[in-house]
Amino acid sequence: MAKADDAAVYQLNDQQAIVNTMDFFPPVVDDPYDFGAIAAANAMSDIYAMGGQVLFAINLVAFPDNLGMDVLSEILRGGAEKVAEAGAVIAGGHSVNDKEPKYGLAVTGLVHPDKVKPKGGSEPGDVLLLTKPLGVGVVTTALKNGITDEADVAVAVASMKVLNKAAAEAAQLAQAHSLTDITGFGLIGHAHEMAHLAEVDFHMELEALPWLPGALRYGEQGAFPGGMGRNLEYFGPWTKFGPGVSQLVQDMLMTPETSGGLLVALPADEVDTFMAHCETAVRIGHVTTGEGFIHIHG
Repeated sequence: MAKADDAAVYQLNDQQAIVNTMDFFPPVVDDPYDFGAIAAANAMSDIYAMGGQVLFAINLVAFPDNLGMDVLSEILRGGAEKVAEAGAVIAGGHSVNDKEPKYGLAVTGLVHPDKVKPKGGSEPGDVLLLTKPLGVGVVTTALKNGITDEADVAVAVASMKVLNKAAAEAAQLAQAHSLTDITGFGLIGHAHEMAHLAEVDFHMELEALPWLPGALRYGEQGAFPGGMGRNLEYFGPWTKFGPGVSQLVQDMLMTPETSGGLLVALPADEVDTFMAHCETAVRIGHVTTGEGFIHIHG
């Protein structure tokens, strides 16, 4: 790829290109199986963000001596079943001893060279769609702080475990111009990456943005991960908030997400096609000429 993107792409021939990525992190939820499934879905997401499909994955494991092998078994089972759901296989892995458990995948996928969906392909006039609700970062932080409702955690876990496979397939059918997945840089950070690379501006409507149950409430209680402050410092100068956007929402939009949805830029006449094949998608804004700024209209 000529510009920075979500995964490495290596063209094999006129019909095939390899897509490669990796990701791993410590637990974001208490249940080992759910942690494994979330980590696997998150790792595979970068393949989908390039418009590809997953072929196989390699386990990446760090695990301490003082935790039982039953815990590790559940983590690996969660990952393996999520990879199988993607239509792929686990083809081995590597483990090391570490004080804190960590898990993820090195993932290899496949895409047609002419159908790669780059970060920087957005065009003026495009519509912006988001395929998952926001707020995972504050829900999982609130869980660590012991202030969550079980029902809110269950919805957040279910969202994180959803593969972006259907969204990637919808993007191909709808001839999307650009994709990225929403993870550590939050919605604003990843949107800026897309807009900056394409030399355009993104405009998003506050009322259109979807939130997980309880997310705004936990944000009001200060359940922000440390990455929010770093994102705010770096991406703040590239963001223009309307007068109706509260400080709470500004902070929420800078908050890291885990296994978030895809942010999609596509022609206006393809929106219905995309939504017909990705029922979770919502329309959140549009693209204009510009320099990489993100405008949030309240």
